[in-house]
Amino acid sequence: MNRRHFLKTAGAGVSASSLGLLSLGNPSRTNKANAPTHLHSRDQMPRTLSTLGVQLYTLRNLMREDFVGTIEQVAAQGYKELEFAGYYDNSPEEVRALLDRLEVTSPAAHIGFQILENDLDGALGAAQVIGHDYIIAPWIPPPQRNADGYKRLIDDCNRYGAACKERGLQFAYHNHDFEFDEVDGAIAFDTFLDSTDPELVAIELDLFWIVKAGKDPLDYFARYPGRFHLCHVKDMADKGGEENMVSVGQGQIDFASIFAASEQAGLKHYIVEHDNPEDPLASIQRSITYLQGLEFG
Repeated sequence: MNRRHFLKTAGAGVSASSLGLLSLGNPSRTNKANAPTHLHSRDQMPRTLSTLGVQLYTLRNLMREDFVGTIEQVAAQGYKELEFAGYYDNSPEEVRALLDRLEVTSPAAHIGFQILENDLDGALGAAQVIGHDYIIAPWIPPPQRNADGYKRLIDDCNRYGAACKERGLQFAYHNHDFEFDEVDGAIAFDTFLDSTDPELVAIELDLFWIVKAGKDPLDYFARYPGRFHLCHVKDMADKGGEENMVSVGQGQIDFASIFAASEQAGLKHYIVEHDNPEDPLASIQRSITYLQGLEFG
């Protein structure tokens, strides 16, 4: 299927399963943020997202100016999971104390390969203090986007995945659109998925970038079930280019069809992001309001 399959069209859902992702009972959104599971349903249909996260890269300029105050505002909007992309000179203990005070968690953090190469033990130790479950590699630079570079990426991810597993953590990789280019006659992302150990390397699927690349998330869920533990929820206007990123619900991506396949995908965390919003707090507020009202089969 092409990109337009995921522009807002009616999509068939999948049946609910007993994989621990569903909460049966009253689907009232007033209690949803405190629900222990990520999907909420009554009699299996319709379902809603019970817990939502945000990638704090969205608010990076505000975070530089007021780390604590920005996170307080994010928590006040109803986000219960925060994904970090830097700690802005705050110690792991300070970050953990702030999260505990606000009664939010941080299941994941983006940590670049350079940090992992220079201080793997320190990065994993900080993750354990803060309470991360996932260490996520955010990207590779353009010079590495070739056959040799992807071989290195595969080796690095398997190696860091093993190191994370020894510490009770899970390693993951976050895609953009360039991974869906062909390298040596094959889609680089497919080669990556085929060559990394599923037990050691999960995927944080960025829904904007996979759709922008013209690929079908449901196709990847079907071919690589269980690999996609997290997703970046970000929307796209019906135009080309990165500049068409919009707040969730203001674009054309059919999130209901994608979320209906959560069990097959292995999705556990749904993380709102916008790379360059004009007003970051207003953008993530629009996004959470939309997602709290989204129902899917």
